[in-house]
Amino acid sequence: MKWLRAVQSRVYEKLFYVTGMKPWTRGYAEYKTKKIKQALANNPFKQAELPSGYGFRIDERVVEYPWFFARLPEHATGRLLDAGSVLNFDIVLRQPAMQAKKVFISTLAPEALCYWQDGISYVYEDLRDSCFKSEYFDWIASLSTIEHIGLDNTMLYTSDTTKKEDYSSSYLAAIREYHRMLKPGGVLYLSFPFGKRQKRDWFQIFDGEMVDELIAAFGPSRQEVFYYKYESAGWQSSSRELSKDATYFDIHTQRIHDADYAAASRAIVCLELVK
Repeated sequence: MKWLRAVQSRVYEKLFYVTGMKPWTRGYAEYKTKKIKQALANNPFKQAELPSGYGFRIDERVVEYPWFFARLPEHATGRLLDAGSVLNFDIVLRQPAMQAKKVFISTLAPEALCYWQDGISYVYEDLRDSCFKSEYFDWIASLSTIEHIGLDNTMLYTSDTTKKEDYSSSYLAAIREYHRMLKPGGVLYLSFPFGKRQKRDWFQIFDGEMVDELIAAFGPSRQEVFYYKYESAGWQSSSRELSKDATYFDIHTQRIHDADYAAASRAIVCLELVK
């Protein structure tokens, strides 16, 4: 029942506090969801200056979602593609800016969460070879997705063994597909881990050279680039130079937290690219 879930959520969140606020332990999901809700309710997101302690011990979603909704036109109508299914959550899909839009979600395989009853359309495909026709979308959001393209997606996202790959540059094919699918003047909202270049089995960290290569592959008519960095006190606005050595805490392979208790990326880059 709804009231029971609410009580359980409060108990788990309290447990998270009393046990040391360690990311990915019991209550982290509830704590993270509460903070993201608060951040979304407090839009407009101040992209150039985050408040002290913002997103303390929370992964990059606490930056990506508010950043995206600060950029997405709230009342405009049109078609929006979520390329990667990072928007496929109730607290995200129910944001006012999503209500006037026809939303499509493209990802590798079906997920437990599904909102078809709310008019959300789902397609299961490889983003490097999409089924959608050219110049179909007004907006494409691809948040924390391209770092997985061409690598081992069988770890978390699909049981299809053909998606256990090692093609670290094939994300560029997806970027070109995004460009093809956008209408002239359409906007791509993109985010991914940034810092010291590293390829792991199921994701990679992008450095400045890779960011430049990606932007060139899309060929935007206009662009805006934002960098954010995680430090022990929380997330803050950053720059390419200040974030260039950032690393990543991977809970799937590193069971012991680092001293800063980062939950995942220690830096991300968020791009708004206009076709």
